[in-house]
Amino acid sequence: MSDTAMKSTPPAWTEPKTTARLVLADGTVIAGKGLGATGSAVGEVCFNTAMTGYQEILTDPSYAGQIVTFTFPHIGNIGTNAEDTETSNLASRSGVRGAVLRADITEPSNYRAHEHFNDWLKARGIVAISGIDTRALTTLIRENGMPNAVIAHEPSGVFDLDELKAEAKAWPGLVGLDLVPDVTSGQSYSWDETRWAWGEGYGQLSDPEFHVVALDFGLKRNILRCLASTGCKVTVVPATTSAEDVLARKPDGIFLSNGPGDPAATGQYAVPEIRKLVDSGLPVFGICLGHQMLALALGGTTRKMHQGHHGANHPVKDHTTNKVEIVSMNHGFTVDRESLPSGVEETHVSLFDGTNCGIRLKERPVFSVQHHPEASPGPQDSHYLFRRFTNMMRNAKGIPEVAER
Repeated sequence: MSDTAMKSTPPAWTEPKTTARLVLADGTVIAGKGLGATGSAVGEVCFNTAMTGYQEILTDPSYAGQIVTFTFPHIGNIGTNAEDTETSNLASRSGVRGAVLRADITEPSNYRAHEHFNDWLKARGIVAISGIDTRALTTLIRENGMPNAVIAHEPSGVFDLDELKAEAKAWPGLVGLDLVPDVTSGQSYSWDETRWAWGEGYGQLSDPEFHVVALDFGLKRNILRCLASTGCKVTVVPATTSAEDVLARKPDGIFLSNGPGDPAATGQYAVPEIRKLVDSGLPVFGICLGHQMLALALGGTTRKMHQGHHGANHPVKDHTTNKVEIVSMNHGFTVDRESLPSGVEETHVSLFDGTNCGIRLKERPVFSVQHHPEASPGPQDSHYLFRRFTNMMRNAKGIPEVAER
């Protein structure tokens, strides 16, 4: 064999070429195998502890501006399907900037799978990297907070690391960033699809009892389904819709949705309208970003968290029932309970770190929670909150309440 032939044949022990990089703002470079879309994206790195529901997580608009590290090692093994997408604004392919995985993606093994996870990532424009020590990355986030980073996938394996480091360092982060315009709907629409049932799929509300107007700050589909399943015909309106336009639709109740970014930034235009909606006297229910902006409208403040809450195994206590629920969480900002004025009562609290997870007005039918009672993915312990909302509308109409559970 010639010297040329010997040089062109790599030895058997040579490691495969790495085709992706995760470059942190402090200059740390982590190499791995590229998956999904090629190119690069900049965002904040967080970790999610859920063991199921990766498709729902990566289509949750609240993850806009973030790179999700999955602590569960096997992601993609059940493929993807058309039913488990949570993005309500179909004009927005994905809010999440990237995904970090421990193990490589295997062939799908589930009767509901329609598409390979890697193909799905490509179609949605999500850059991913596998072969990462996600335990070490999670420890880094727990100790130092959520870093800004660039995730890059280049099949040639050639990267300009200086450029990637500069981009990661220059990105300003989520504080002060309004990401809602990237994920909200462009026009209003109606919703009557109900929750999924085994062997039946999704249902349809045929005889609505209430009309709810939902402000879309990055609305998840399963929230809409839970509202419909409790008898609510929902009209979804864009985030910038005025209170006057909302009230002109004659709703029985108003819903403030989840969404991404800094609540104080989105609150610049949303909070004044939320105040007017509260003053209308109609029942108001908020989730996640909607909870945070309701707190701002009532006189409270919010702050950035060290590592945030992202997962489907978070214990929360409901002080109104004295019960502990296991819930889904996805937020990097929190309401400062010390800032809540008199007349605003704290209803829920995280048993992980004691942060606020719910509030209500003592004298009006207004409440909100930080966690995601609709789950998807996650446990369904908090579904009763949608019934609590409809009971407020029943009270307003003089109709007898029904059991929350």
